[in-house]
Amino acid sequence: MCGIWAVFGTDEDTCVQCNAAHKITHRGPDAFRIESIHLIPKSCLGFHRLAIVDDLAGMQPMRVYRYPHIWLLYNGEIYNHKLTRKEFDFPHDTECDGESIIHLYHHGGIEFAAKHLDGVFAFVLLDTANRKVFLGRDTYGIRPMFRFFTDDGFLAVCSEAKENDQKESIRRLFTAAVKKRLMADRRIGGLDSSLVAAILVKLAKEKGISYPIQTFSIGMEGSPDIEAAKKVADHLGTEHHAIIFTPEEGIDALKDVIYHLESYDITTIRASVVSTSRRRQDTTVILSGEGSDEIAQGYIYFHNAPTPEEGDKESLRLCNDLHMYDVLRGDRTTAAWGLEIRVPFLDHQFSSYYLSLPPKDKIPQKGIEKYLLRAAFDSEGLLPDEILWRPKEAFSDGVSSAKRSWYEVLQDFINEQINDIDVEKASSKYSFNPPKSKEALYYRQLFQEFFPKLSHLIPYYWMPKWSKTSDPSARTLKHYKQ
Repeated sequence: MCGIWAVFGTDEDTCVQCNAAHKITHRGPDAFRIESIHLIPKSCLGFHRLAIVDDLAGMQPMRVYRYPHIWLLYNGEIYNHKLTRKEFDFPHDTECDGESIIHLYHHGGIEFAAKHLDGVFAFVLLDTANRKVFLGRDTYGIRPMFRFFTDDGFLAVCSEAKENDQKESIRRLFTAAVKKRLMADRRIGGLDSSLVAAILVKLAKEKGISYPIQTFSIGMEGSPDIEAAKKVADHLGTEHHAIIFTPEEGIDALKDVIYHLESYDITTIRASVVSTSRRRQDTTVILSGEGSDEIAQGYIYFHNAPTPEEGDKESLRLCNDLHMYDVLRGDRTTAAWGLEIRVPFLDHQFSSYYLSLPPKDKIPQKGIEKYLLRAAFDSEGLLPDEILWRPKEAFSDGVSSAKRSWYEVLQDFINEQINDIDVEKASSKYSFNPPKSKEALYYRQLFQEFFPKLSHLIPYYWMPKWSKTSDPSARTLKHYKQ
């Protein structure tokens, strides 16, 4: 009995991957080895050994002198290894029965090898010369092997299906997602996510980044988001910049925002007006929180999901359409001012893992959205509890002053620009995605000035699901915390 473990197409450091490999240490208490395969980037092989045959030469990954391009991990016993050695005159380098797999593969290919094996086995065979990976297992799985793969080329193989529990895996994968996004020769800062900022500061200290991390928040004077961001900055010790905008500045920015966005979607424009700000200080790369609400079910309307499965389905739908809404907003409102945005929540390994979790584990719990994500970092001391567990707010209210919300500012202004008769005629003028409110019509008219033939870029208006509302604002939902 031994333990085999391998990953291909990983973006994580080998030392991070070792944490997962150690979950099967009990299968091989005598020795452990993990090797990165330099000829196959982003790959590594791990082996826990229970020494039974050839104590000196039986360590894995196994290679033989004649065929150095072939790497083998296996767990099991090949009962006919002496017969195949004699039948085909294979010159063995060791007394290990598994070496016969290498010789059989080199002699006749993987199917030939499999047909000639008599035993119980699970193996991973890597051919670096041909850049191929082969997995093999005995007929009944007497020696086990589990595999996990994603459409973007990531493959993981292990003797057992054990996880770092969910929370540990979330922490490990998300921290790695932030870490890989520190690659830059320009200054890096954080926006719109307390968790991203906290991990960014922690990793910057570990990496020895000399400059203080800058963080940014945007809103009207006295807004809840501004106040919360100040608490986070004080806790983390960042160089913080609160960008305050007035109602008049927000209204004046609408036309430029729509030009840069190339969109007429209501909620995207509302959010983009306050996100668009000329570059402050000297930070060029911004790590932001886009994608967290889609991946981790952070929108308030997820409270209304009839079943966990329906919530999971909606989460996947939002992720598939992100490029037309939040991701579009993040790109356009930073690129317009010479900034680069990086979004660790949309890291392919983190998001693939989180989305693969059971639907019931990802739903809002105890009245809190993104409950599982928050819980994963609850004991880490990265953020004060009042920030980590801060309830979701309607975007319009989070950036608004206590006196008057951004939502109300927009409605008051647009009511002066558009009348009811204009809205009634809108469906005949705009047959595709006809505007059904004054606000929708106002944005569409500005959009048409710039892009008269591109209305198809937005297939539908973003709206909360399972809600009887005609407006996308979360403040219209019954679960909203006033």
